[in-house]
Amino acid sequence: MASITQRLAAPRKTRPTVLKDHDRRMFALSDDNALMKQIQATHAPDGREVDVKPILHIIGDIFRRATPSLDGVLNGTLEHVDTENKTVPAPGFDDDILESLAYLIYKISCEISCKCSGGGDAHATTMALLNTLTSFSWDSKVVLSLAAFAVNYGEFWLVAQLCTRNPLAKAVAFLKQLPNIIEYSNSLKPQFEALDKLIKAIMHVTTCVVEFTELPSRFISDDTPAVMAVTAHLPAATYWTIRSIVACATQISSLIGLRLENSTALTTEAWELSSLAHKVSNIHEHLKSQLALCYQHIEEKRHLEYFHNLVRLFETLHLDNLKILRALLHPKEELVIGSSMKMVNIEVLQRKQVLLLISDLDIPHDEITILGHLYQDPLRKTDHQMQYEVVWLPVVDRLSPHANQEKVKKFQELQTKMPWYTVTDPWTIEPAVIKYIKEVWRFNKRSILVSLDPQGRVVSINALHMMWIWGSLAVPFSIEKEEALWKTEIWGLTLLIDGIDPKVIELMAKGNIICLYGGEDIEWIRKFTSSAKKVAKAANITLDLLYVGKSNAKERVQKTNLIINKEELSQIWPDLTFIWFFWTRLESMLYSKMQNGKTVENDPIMAEVMTMLSFDGSEKGWAVVCGGLPGTPEEIIARGNGEIALKAMEDFENWKDDIAEHNGFVPAFKERLRKLHTPQHCNRLILPGITGEIPERIVCAECRRPMEKYFMYRCCTD
Repeated sequence: MASITQRLAAPRKTRPTVLKDHDRRMFALSDDNALMKQIQATHAPDGREVDVKPILHIIGDIFRRATPSLDGVLNGTLEHVDTENKTVPAPGFDDDILESLAYLIYKISCEISCKCSGGGDAHATTMALLNTLTSFSWDSKVVLSLAAFAVNYGEFWLVAQLCTRNPLAKAVAFLKQLPNIIEYSNSLKPQFEALDKLIKAIMHVTTCVVEFTELPSRFISDDTPAVMAVTAHLPAATYWTIRSIVACATQISSLIGLRLENSTALTTEAWELSSLAHKVSNIHEHLKSQLALCYQHIEEKRHLEYFHNLVRLFETLHLDNLKILRALLHPKEELVIGSSMKMVNIEVLQRKQVLLLISDLDIPHDEITILGHLYQDPLRKTDHQMQYEVVWLPVVDRLSPHANQEKVKKFQELQTKMPWYTVTDPWTIEPAVIKYIKEVWRFNKRSILVSLDPQGRVVSINALHMMWIWGSLAVPFSIEKEEALWKTEIWGLTLLIDGIDPKVIELMAKGNIICLYGGEDIEWIRKFTSSAKKVAKAANITLDLLYVGKSNAKERVQKTNLIINKEELSQIWPDLTFIWFFWTRLESMLYSKMQNGKTVENDPIMAEVMTMLSFDGSEKGWAVVCGGLPGTPEEIIARGNGEIALKAMEDFENWKDDIAEHNGFVPAFKERLRKLHTPQHCNRLILPGITGEIPERIVCAECRRPMEKYFMYRCCTD
């Protein structure tokens, strides 16, 4: 047998071709049919199952602990950074697994050592190993071959690392004539780097093969395209992985008795390892891409099953709401009380009315503020028990990286503003839950408030409009409760600003006349407020003017507020949240009426609400004048657009005598507005993305004719 030095020095007849084709068909290009037939001929599995994952874990641990860092070698030391003291094998490892395979691993280890130490043919050695493992599955063949090599590799580095300080290791190294790794570190560096690179590639492919065999058949079948693609390539992947193991073993064997007389031989060996590493890495990339498709398929199937389970869960009667809440807030059963950040178990919500506040991370600050006031309303508590609890369930983009600190920070900042419960981490909410929220509960950007009764049944898929209109009086937020509340309502100032500014209602109860007005035309505002004050003085009435602004125009309303306040034109709401709430309640009233099938033809309140919203949709001002006893049939309300409201005030002299005839200022003003009204009008009703279906036909609140429908796309930085 030729010596190691002679073998390393012997010229090579051929040089393997370096693969450059990254195409997924690389197997077909590099492995001919004849070779594939040989490989398949060695495969005759007998059905035995081997749990190879624990073995692979040990193999990985051997490679990690055995190989010294190249920096350590080049620095003249064999120190290996090993700060972990984890038990190997891992706790819970079944010794019976290795007990039945120990002899086989030893046999393969000896076969590899014997065939590779003599510089034998790599293909022949690979085929011999495949024949030895003929009755095992593809993943078992790869793992058992790698385990056998890991034994030899670990023993080699154990001796190499300890020979400088352990007499026993030193004696073994002497008999094996192992070269001084430190002394020849520069010469061996390319070989070590190539060997390390190939071993990593082998581990990557082996891991992919093992992962593939563990795919759950419950969610993915053998006829799935990605599964078929991987299955077709397993024989080639197994062959080239074992052949690479043989190459690694050959390189380790070549170091025995090495004297490094021929540096060309070392360079050639390193180059061959690099070529194999390139090929095996391509195999890994292909398997990894197909495995990713498999995982995607599994996730889709798993999410679909979760979704259907969720549907069935909501269709089933339960004793309490815990099953529902756990399914929705899975996988964590803990909640956070936002403002205090105190962690609580989900069981605090057992058998309670729960309102799920569903939004994205762009939930308006005004919504949080107003809902916070309503949440802390004493009416929420009856008989020493809270009527309902709120849980914030934000919908976030799961595809965005969780490490996106900006979004995480935003979520945490919103949490601290909420006195109610919130989920601990919205990125862990099941995709199937998000799908259910969007498809069944019809969530789309704008916040919704899903009401669940103490048994987890859905009472309302969006009770937010009821919350804005009536607050805690709407508990349990059912359709029946909504209809009952509407039966008690009459159109007037109380309904318009209930819960926003009680002082205004108190002033009206004392006999004052209240005038709400809005818009953003400051010149109209100046003329109208000036004329209204003159009329109040002439009519000898106490008239309180209150500017309620315009919806979705915060900055412009803020500027108008400043001018009104500076020029003392009227009262204002300094807190713009009041203005937001005023218009949001009107939108909620319209939504509520639509949900109950009402129209302007059969519902007077809906007609008035639509008129108010059409005022807001115009570019001009408007006014509503209220008088009488708030919340009773004696309350009278008159409203008009900016043009006729101003004209009525300016020509007060022409109708001042009607006040006595109509028993009051407000009835006389209302009659004057009616006389000034002309059939010509152009009303616009803007419905800002109301959740749920908008009726195909909406009639004008003024003339009762069908309104034309347009789509408006708006981008307003105000």
